[in-house]
Amino acid sequence: MAGVIHGRPLVPGAASGPALVGREPLSLWGGYDFHSGEIIDPHHPLHGRVAAGRILAIPYTKGSSTTTEVLLEAVRAGTAPAAILTTGIDSYFALASIVAEEMYGEGIPIVALSTEDFDSLRDDQWIDVAEDGRIEIHPLPR
Repeated sequence: MAGVIHGRPLVPGAASGPALVGREPLSLWGGYDFHSGEIIDPHHPLHGRVAAGRILAIPYTKGSSTTTEVLLEAVRAGTAPAAILTTGIDSYFALASIVAEEMYGEGIPIVALSTEDFDSLRDDQWIDVAEDGRIEIHPLPR
């Protein structure tokens, strides 16, 4: 599916990359290896997949503020997602991105989507995220 959707930028920024879409929330503490960018929670459907450099779409985080710490370390290590798409305001993701921008000059765009738009996302898509929350969706090149 190609098209355009609009989200609410929680942390504005531009990014592009292949989608990595999960339908279940993810705790980054014990669920994301910031050394490699791999999702390591053995109970999560994305287990074993690498989110580094991709547009990670998960409905929200679960857990605590340690999510912020893990995502901040991933930015420092160069293994963070290129952008994160959620279904609502996720303060842990937003805080990590804001602090990463201050500390390392590298924030991560965080965009909240409606549930309907989030549900339209698939792994076989290339996603371009714009500063204003505009998201262009293209099929992955073969």
